[in-house]
Amino acid sequence: MSQILLGIGANYPGPWGEPCQTIQRALAELDRNGVRVKAVSQLYETAAVGRAGQPSYVNAVAVIETAMSPEALLRRLKQIERAAGRRGGSPWGPRTLDVDILDYKGRVRNWRGAVPRFSRAGRRPLILPHPWIEARPFVLRPLLDVAPGWRHPVTKESAEVLWRRLALGREGRVLRTLAPETRLARGA
Repeated sequence: MSQILLGIGANYPGPWGEPCQTIQRALAELDRNGVRVKAVSQLYETAAVGRAGQPSYVNAVAVIETAMSPEALLRRLKQIERAAGRRGGSPWGPRTLDVDILDYKGRVRNWRGAVPRFSRAGRRPLILPHPWIEARPFVLRPLLDVAPGWRHPVTKESAEVLWRRLALGREGRVLRTLAPETRLARGA
C-alpha cells in the first residue's frame, strides 16, 4: 500500500488540554509544513497498557501524505509530542501525546524474518512497520476505520484478522467509541 498510517494517543492532560483536545491540536499541527492529513478514525477510549493505575487512553489512527522520509517524519512527530508536553519517562507510562508511525507505504525496515530487531523498549532504530501493531487493539480498531483493507507488511495478515484475535483481550482493549461531539473535525 502507498499510504502512511499514524497511531495517535494520549491519556494525560498537557499544555494543549485534555487528551481529546491534545489529539485535535496534534493533527492540526501535523497538517502543515509538508504533511497533509487525509483521514482520521473515530476516537476510542482504551485501557492503558503497562503501568497499573493509569487513566484510560484516547486513541485514533490517521492517514497522511508527505514527501518526507520516514526519519524526517519521525523527527516532526517528536517535535509535536514535545510541544504537547511529552517528556521522557518510563516505557508504557502516562503520555500527554504519543504519535507513532504505524506503516510508511508498506516499507519493511529493521525486521529479522517475522520478528522486529530490538531487545527492549527505549532507544532503538526506526522499525517499519511499527513492531507492536498486531498486539495492540487500541491501534487495530481505529485502523479499521481508515484503512479496512490494510495488511501487515511483514506477516501479510489483514487488520480484520489481527483485530479479531485481540478484540476480547485485556491490555489495550477498546472500552468504547467516544461520543460524536468528541470526534475530530476530519473523519474517514
